[in-house]
Amino acid sequence: MDNQGWNKQRVLETLRDAGVNPTSQRVEIGYALFSSCAHLSAEEIMQRVNADYPVVSKATVYNTLGLFADHSLVREVIVEPGKVFYDPNVSMHHHFYHVDTGQLQDIPASSLQISKLPDIPAETEVENVEVVIRLRQRVAN
Repeated sequence: MDNQGWNKQRVLETLRDAGVNPTSQRVEIGYALFSSCAHLSAEEIMQRVNADYPVVSKATVYNTLGLFADHSLVREVIVEPGKVFYDPNVSMHHHFYHVDTGQLQDIPASSLQISKLPDIPAETEVENVEVVIRLRQRVAN
């Protein structure tokens, strides 16, 4: 999703179109995420939503982000245990994770080629392949 023209009315319509009941708290959370067009953690989203005055609990933020992911409005990007980013760009792409800075950066899907996957168990199919490439600053010699 691009950040062009994101306002609360557009968030409300997007939620409704996705089959998500657009409560005021969900609209606030959606606006904080979609209008930023950035990879944000649940904590960062909560800080943005509650910047002026506390209106949304931590549990509500996590539950809402899970609901958004279930409805394909955001992607959950797990970069390490306990570190999850929410990405409003749901198109196919991959990521660089900068370990030193904690920043997540998009990689266009066309920039990465996977020539072979391992055999998968019987009665299953590949749903998706998402790659996170972990980077760190090179140590000078």
